[in-house]
Amino acid sequence: MSFKKILKLALISIASISILAACGGEKENSGAASADGVQVKKVKVAYDQAGKPMSYIDEKGNPTGYDVEVMKLIDEALEEYEFEYIGTSNDDLLLGVEQGKYQVGVKNAFWTEERTAKYIFPQEFLGLSSAGLVLKKENEHIKNLSDFAAAGMTLAPIAANNAQYTVIAEYNEANPDNQVQLKAGEEFSVDVVQWVNEGRVDGGVQIEGSFTGQVLTEGGPYYHLKDQVVYNEFAVIKTWPLFNKKEQEFADAYDKAIAEIKKTDALNKLSVEFYGKDLFEVLDSVER
Repeated sequence: MSFKKILKLALISIASISILAACGGEKENSGAASADGVQVKKVKVAYDQAGKPMSYIDEKGNPTGYDVEVMKLIDEALEEYEFEYIGTSNDDLLLGVEQGKYQVGVKNAFWTEERTAKYIFPQEFLGLSSAGLVLKKENEHIKNLSDFAAAGMTLAPIAANNAQYTVIAEYNEANPDNQVQLKAGEEFSVDVVQWVNEGRVDGGVQIEGSFTGQVLTEGGPYYHLKDQVVYNEFAVIKTWPLFNKKEQEFADAYDKAIAEIKKTDALNKLSVEFYGKDLFEVLDSVER
């Protein structure tokens, strides 16, 4: 065999090996295998990085908060999935999950009928959240939405696509003779504590965790107002992860995992750690 023929065969062999290696590399990028051979799917978990104590970045730069820590438990339970946590804004999370940029997002999200058109809500809720009225100290006798409506008080505006708006709208629908003055705002949320303190409104809806972080925690932006404003809870509401519409299999896997976790006290402990109390103690009375 001539030298030219030998060289040609050698080059063909090298090219074939390179093609096979490249194909192998593409397969590896699609998902690695676990120690026991289970194919692992990498998924992006978006979280609202400004949602303390539900989801935020700690002083070491790590994702944490109640919602995030629950998802870490899910990650541990699902051998076939590997979670990548991506901190982002509330708006980017909602749009990103809807468009498939992220497979799932957590942001202390309430269920609404409108959101079911954009996201998959799993069968199992993620946690519980306390919703309440922020009021001036002099109005702390206003304990619930009924008291607030009867007093003719003004409420801080809430964007129509904010689930808090839906909560108030549902109350108004159920109480046509004693409705809260509900106005849709242009922004997803306003600075409720500041609006109330300045007297621009009589009250506003806020999540207890946010109020605690802003007002009751030393170093919070409104810690100086801790004796001037109060938080009165009017409801405990279930919260949910939002899955992209194409991730039904992932949502089903989540359901199985968290159902098992709920048989333990892991979520109760996380509730105490991040909210200062076990909200699951009132689960039997939660209507929403």
